[in-house]
Amino acid sequence: AEALLSAVEEKGPEALPWDREARRLRERLIFLGPHLPNIPDVSDTALFATLRPHLLPRLHGMRRPDDLRKLDLTAILRGLPDWQTQRAMDEWAPTHITVPSGSRIPIDYSDPDAPVLAVRLQEMFGCTETPRVAAGTVPLTIHLLSPAHRPVQVTRDLANFWRTTYFDVRKDMKGRYPKHHWPDDPLAAPPTNRAKR
Repeated sequence: AEALLSAVEEKGPEALPWDREARRLRERLIFLGPHLPNIPDVSDTALFATLRPHLLPRLHGMRRPDDLRKLDLTAILRGLPDWQTQRAMDEWAPTHITVPSGSRIPIDYSDPDAPVLAVRLQEMFGCTETPRVAAGTVPLTIHLLSPAHRPVQVTRDLANFWRTTYFDVRKDMKGRYPKHHWPDDPLAAPPTNRAKR
């Protein structure tokens, strides 16, 4: 097990079997590093020093690099912070946020300086407050999407978007997506995740 771990350390973090859930958890931990005490350092340079005592017992009986696929990195990463820190993580860096339409949308923490919420524009009607994480200190970067899920605007200031840029977007989108709502007053319109009836 020790020899296998040394070989993995030589190759770097990509030698480990990262699935989507484990990557997302690691990105949340990296985002939270500057905001919460007791967050383990899982950056590339510190990762193996942090993981070593948790990895070694799980490598028992493994000999080949292919055996590493059996590792549950999500479970290992979840075990790094203490219980209180795990609870704080869910408050400070939630995996999803509920938008005005009622949809639960995942937050992308891959850029720790600018977490992203990618959501269809119609689902945010009536919302002037930009959603925030880290106890309200970090505004999410909102990628407002067309009905085809393509970004039509990126903003950290929703109130300003509705007052200004929305009307240009509306003019462009209304012809392309006539079955969807493009109201004159987006702040008074009910948010929706559907096309017009």
